[in-house]
Amino acid sequence: MEHLSDELLIESYHKACELKLSKEFIQLIEDEIQRRSLFHKIRQSG
Repeated sequence: MEHLSDELLIESYHKACELKLSKEFIQLIEDEIQRRSLFHKIRQSG
């Protein structure tokens, strides 16, 4: 996930939630979002 742009990471998060993918997978994305301090972007775009 380190190779994804911030924008693509956020889009991936929204798509994973929309498709109701596994909680473990969504948690991996959330962990990377937190590592990059991007939670504010989820709230803005969500």
